[in-house]
Amino acid sequence: MTSDASTESMQSRPPVVLYACVHNAGRSVAAKRLTEWYAKESVTVLSAGSEPGRSVNPMVAAVLASRGIDTDAETPTRLTGEFVRDADVVVTMGCGETCPVFPGRRYLDWTVEDPAGQPRDVVERIVDDIDARVRHLLGELGVAVPS
Repeated sequence: MTSDASTESMQSRPPVVLYACVHNAGRSVAAKRLTEWYAKESVTVLSAGSEPGRSVNPMVAAVLASRGIDTDAETPTRLTGEFVRDADVVVTMGCGETCPVFPGRRYLDWTVEDPAGQPRDVVERIVDDIDARVRHLLGELGVAVPS
């Protein structure tokens, strides 16, 4: 649930959404890029993980690229308290990631299958799941998403 302080801060600037997953290489990157794709500048998007991988999952990158969404500039990033403090909404991706808790933040945990080592058809299904969740979240944040 969003607090009044968080709601007030989001009214004066775009909301900040943080996607956190342990390796920050697959699910959280997909969520970040999909959010940026749909929201444009209506939302500030961050992603990070407590044990960042070396690179973005190549199958996730390929699936997103097939949808016209580039991941070339994405690099797995270490999760810090600062990321969480700066966020209005913190979304963990069902990967066991833990985040510091700050008052006034909305915390969500999406149970999303891990794309690591999965074949393309499974990764496409995972990205579809994340896509639907991102669209729903953006709707809750008052961001119009094209159909």
